[in-house]
Amino acid sequence: MRIVNSRLRLLLLVIFVTFGALLARSAYLQTVRAASLGAAGQSQTKGAITLPAGRGTIFDRVGTPLAIGEQATDVVADPMQITDPHREAKVAAKVLGIPFRPVVLALSQRKSQYFLVERQAPPAKATALQKRNLPGFTFRADERRTYPQGTVAAPLLGYVGVDRTLGGLETELNAVLEGKPGKEIVVSDALGQVVDTQQERPARDGRDVFLTLDSQIQANAEQVLQATVRQWHAKDATAIVMDPRTGAILAMAQEPGYNANNFPQAYGHGLTVDHAINDVFEPGSVFKVVTIGGALAQHDVTPNTEFTVPGSLKVADRVIHDAERHGTERLKVSQILQRSSNIGTVEIAEKYLGEAGLKKWMARFGFGQQTGIDFPGESPGILPSYWSGSTIGNVPIGQGVSVTALQLASTYAAIANGGVWVQPHLVDHVLGQEPPKLHKRRILSPAVDDELRNMLRGVVSDQGTAFLAKIPGYSVAGKTGTAQKPGGHGYLPGEYVATFVGMVPASNPRLLVLVSVDEPHGQIYGGLVAAPAFEQIASFDLQYLEVPPDLRIK
Repeated sequence: MRIVNSRLRLLLLVIFVTFGALLARSAYLQTVRAASLGAAGQSQTKGAITLPAGRGTIFDRVGTPLAIGEQATDVVADPMQITDPHREAKVAAKVLGIPFRPVVLALSQRKSQYFLVERQAPPAKATALQKRNLPGFTFRADERRTYPQGTVAAPLLGYVGVDRTLGGLETELNAVLEGKPGKEIVVSDALGQVVDTQQERPARDGRDVFLTLDSQIQANAEQVLQATVRQWHAKDATAIVMDPRTGAILAMAQEPGYNANNFPQAYGHGLTVDHAINDVFEPGSVFKVVTIGGALAQHDVTPNTEFTVPGSLKVADRVIHDAERHGTERLKVSQILQRSSNIGTVEIAEKYLGEAGLKKWMARFGFGQQTGIDFPGESPGILPSYWSGSTIGNVPIGQGVSVTALQLASTYAAIANGGVWVQPHLVDHVLGQEPPKLHKRRILSPAVDDELRNMLRGVVSDQGTAFLAKIPGYSVAGKTGTAQKPGGHGYLPGEYVATFVGMVPASNPRLLVLVSVDEPHGQIYGGLVAAPAFEQIASFDLQYLEVPPDLRIK
């Protein structure tokens, strides 16, 4: 009996000690470790999910969508919940149309609880997979960027990849397009199954943007350039259509082009650079408006001032010739511009402008500086870094200086706009915001500008270099340019850039159109290669915009 009592007392002691230890442990966990264990418990049962924001749509000026967000689904798997990695990977790969091996390898890794099976899967495929009820698979709404107009304005629009924007307006406007993502807390049980969701912050969609581009005008310009490049076996071609009164870009086209939905492939072939804004070239004779416009503005000459123009002109170590050889003749300033005389233009520059005057007027017209267009990567062009004795024989006629097509277009747009330069732009407005304020500045007085514009009308005549730019019923003013391409040591033989810039109707310009063709073959002159493309583009645009004729058709 005494032995039994001893054993009972020992058993009771063990029980008391055990319970005491449990109580002490419980008190320790509820006091000293309460905060850390509570946080650990929360992390095990709660998880934050980012709610994607819808990206704003990019529209053209009349509301045609150029870049839209298309519904997509992110397919996610938790390898810890996968019961048969091989079978589930095989089903997922077949339904989604993705490679099997990377999926099965990821699903077999039991140390991870997250694997992105496919980002931005097409909704139809994601829905089909969801119906298979695979353990461990979840589906989250996402958005995929698409470009419904395909090739229209592709280099301008840029591209939105899976995780970032890639160039163009998508990059320039990303801050207003992307919106603000939301946040959601997902509560899961011990098995990882979702039991509750708590929205902490709703997603805020991005704003829609309306461009100045017109998709019809843009598409037509691209088609004309395509035919032009094919006809002249050219390397590439660029066109700009502007409203000179507002600086609005109605079209900015280039050929070869590409489908915006195939940006990665186009990027690999170097097709995504926007030539009109990012590239520079020597302009040739289209630059002569700087020289002659400056001399007119300084009241050194008038359109009727006469010069003796010899058959050649020696400037330092260089001899200047005109495109068409001739003997000594007397030419008015208007005829010098009309016939695009290199010798006459250099004579004006030597006598009245000099280095200081040319630098002044190049800056006044906006060369050597960015226009400030709302597009990334704009080049300011290249002006001479130093002046030698022969520089005065180069720069006045558009050699030894490099410009962008946009700089040229905006300069001629100022001439079309009564001498007032208006900042070129691609964005009309962001929905819900005031339109951006545009910079304006006067380059030429109204009287001088009127003289220069009338002189440019003479270029587009039977006696001028751009007779092929004429449009029945409309007066046209403009200028041709044919420039050799510089190389490492001088100019490249047989390689030219042919350009024409024109405004129509010349009496009250509604359109400014530039066409530049790089390395044409068969013909090289701007009046023969670029002027016909101008005529086709401008003729379509005038009818499309219902601009009334200003001339009587004979």
